[in-house]
Amino acid sequence: MERLRILCLHGYHGSAQILRRQMAPLADGLDELVEFVRMDAPSLAEGDFGWWHAQSAEGTAANAGAGPGAKRYEGWQRTRAAIGSAFARQGPFDGVFGFSQGAALAALLVGLRCGDNPGDEPSGTAGKNPDRSLAFDFAIMVGGFVSADPDLARLYGERSNYDLPSVHIIGRSDTIVPPIASIDLASRFRNPLILEHEGGHIIPNAPSIRQRFRGFLEDRQQRNRSGL
Repeated sequence: MERLRILCLHGYHGSAQILRRQMAPLADGLDELVEFVRMDAPSLAEGDFGWWHAQSAEGTAANAGAGPGAKRYEGWQRTRAAIGSAFARQGPFDGVFGFSQGAALAALLVGLRCGDNPGDEPSGTAGKNPDRSLAFDFAIMVGGFVSADPDLARLYGERSNYDLPSVHIIGRSDTIVPPIASIDLASRFRNPLILEHEGGHIIPNAPSIRQRFRGFLEDRQQRNRSGL
């Protein structure tokens, strides 16, 4: 049976290599089921880090983008172009996986993806939408949060795009992205599968999480095979 292909997005201070290590407990034993394709944020090639830097109106220090208050995501256009290129050159992908800031990015890609009724260009991102080629069937988010950039947050209004299978893995002891923030993100999806564990801001190794994660992927693979 053909393997699923999943594009994987790392956290704020991460990289594709770091994400590989972080995902190892969850991905172990899934080689026959999934090909995980991990990519670096385009900022890394320029000596920077992160998919974007969230800058508040008050000019306080930039961060990953979690937390209260409206922020502007500096570097978003660079990231958006890189994601479009990854889909064009390395796709197709059946799904996307994101950890931390990468999970927030994955959720935004859901709003941009080619659905039955793709959304219009969000305010503040002038020009032809370069992401019309984005196409995938499910999203997996670990320690994710809702965009604090008002222009990008409008993507969540594309309700038909968020009507897709999604998994949200949440640590009850997460102090980096509070559980309530990840639950808020999950609420943007129509039928989210929420998997909670007792750990913090990690990709967990809990047997119950691994079992249900594998079951979700097996179901997606079977549906692909059946053309559903």
